[in-house]
Amino acid sequence: MSAKLSQTLPKSHPAAESFPLMDRKRLSSLKDDIQANGQLEPITMCDNLILDGRNRYRVCIELGLQPKTRLFDGNPWDYAWSLNGERRDLVDEQRYLIWKHCSKQSDGWEAERLRIQSEANAKRSENSKSQPRKADGTMATKPAPQHSVGATVNKGNKAQAAKSAASRTNPGAVARGDKLDKERPDLAEKVRKGAIRPAEAHRQMKKDQVAGKVAALPIDKFSVIYADPPWSYGDGRTGDRMTATGALHHYPTMSMEELKALDVQRLTAEDSVLFLWATSPLLPEGLELAKSWGFKYKGCFIWDKVKHNLGHYNSVRHEFLLICTRGSCTPEKTKLYDSVQSIQRTGKHSEKPEEFRSIIQTLYPSGKKIELFRRGKAPKGWVAWGNEHE
Repeated sequence: MSAKLSQTLPKSHPAAESFPLMDRKRLSSLKDDIQANGQLEPITMCDNLILDGRNRYRVCIELGLQPKTRLFDGNPWDYAWSLNGERRDLVDEQRYLIWKHCSKQSDGWEAERLRIQSEANAKRSENSKSQPRKADGTMATKPAPQHSVGATVNKGNKAQAAKSAASRTNPGAVARGDKLDKERPDLAEKVRKGAIRPAEAHRQMKKDQVAGKVAALPIDKFSVIYADPPWSYGDGRTGDRMTATGALHHYPTMSMEELKALDVQRLTAEDSVLFLWATSPLLPEGLELAKSWGFKYKGCFIWDKVKHNLGHYNSVRHEFLLICTRGSCTPEKTKLYDSVQSIQRTGKHSEKPEEFRSIIQTLYPSGKKIELFRRGKAPKGWVAWGNEHE
């Protein structure tokens, strides 16, 4: 019986497919319930497609039960949203993208219904002259009944507050969802279908934005390279989750593989110097990155930030500015600076003091200079490269 039923398994309606299927745990729980109590809620069909109850249908087939169904011939998109819009397994941004998709499709469905109705009315009007009429002059035939699906989704209002209310989310989810849908509709679709989480989609979008900049590296040779890489720490502090304190909330992070893949050697003169920022937990990675870019470690400055910052093992109030060279590139000026520079940090995430640029400028007054991963406009005498410097 099960095999016979499976051969007649209908396809799902596109409106139903706007929502992801249950995960294995919930599906197993549903199966246990139907096995114990039978199918209590009918499966809704529309145009011979499953509009609601895909999971119930699957379970019934697996259990060898004949699914109970009912028909619906109204707006399938409004119907699917009204039943599933408040599912607890949906995160806000995913919920908003589903609502946006359903709303757009619902508009199209309504427009097509009105077009068909208008054509039918025109045809009835054309044929009314030849149709028999009652004694009072009205037509003998009755118009087809129109079906409605209760409250429909809010349409036409682009205000974030209105969209967040209609989608049962929040303005932040609306803004992020619209941005993702506009810039990366492919990722937005994956989020909508539950293939990836919203945070993962935004990370991918930011990484791709950074990757797109790699091809735009300047075609020139520089003797001074200053770099503050967007390190990825791989924990909640630095943006692997979309939190206000993480680095990813401020700029797109890059993995070691991505950083090492940058063709920095193409930018460097035979005799050149690299000033590379590295935090305390990523000091080994900083040294490794400098080596992969073709430089040898020579020394460092330590930035004492004055203000304390909580770390895993101590209160971290410093960062390293590694000094690495390629070929022969000793300072042009003999001025010696203290290796520890005490400069109170600002409140802006990852912002480095301009005093260090002044030190570099003093030690190497001539030669072409470039700052990699620059955030903001390039200062006079420097070339800037990064995803935020325009």
